[in-house]
Amino acid sequence: MSEHSMDTTHVSMTASPPSCMKTRLINKNVNSASGRTSMRLEPEVWDALREICLRDGVGVKELIERAEKGSSFGGRTSAVRVFLLQYFRQAATEEGHRRAGHGSAKMTNPFPEASTSSIRYDGP
Repeated sequence: MSEHSMDTTHVSMTASPPSCMKTRLINKNVNSASGRTSMRLEPEVWDALREICLRDGVGVKELIERAEKGSSFGGRTSAVRVFLLQYFRQAATEEGHRRAGHGSAKMTNPFPEASTSSIRYDGP
């Protein structure tokens, strides 16, 4: 290969993952004020959306519209994730944190499927 020819054997860092790689994301069609589209979210995020819908007595469409109205930038999926975070942060109480063991060495692992040996800390 000459020094001026392009090497096309390398895969771009922005390329899609190979089809053999599995994803945890669940794709669902949703409707909201801005139209019908699909959203790819983690199962836990879909569960949280469903939980809020049941608690607040609203449908998914209304909840997504609420999330979009509260977002000043980013896409629908980002707006929903930020909405969920804000919703549960507002609902969190000191008593709830204490019962969950937050701030203590007794806290249970919220990600039991993740190996703690894969966590790396490069702190001071």
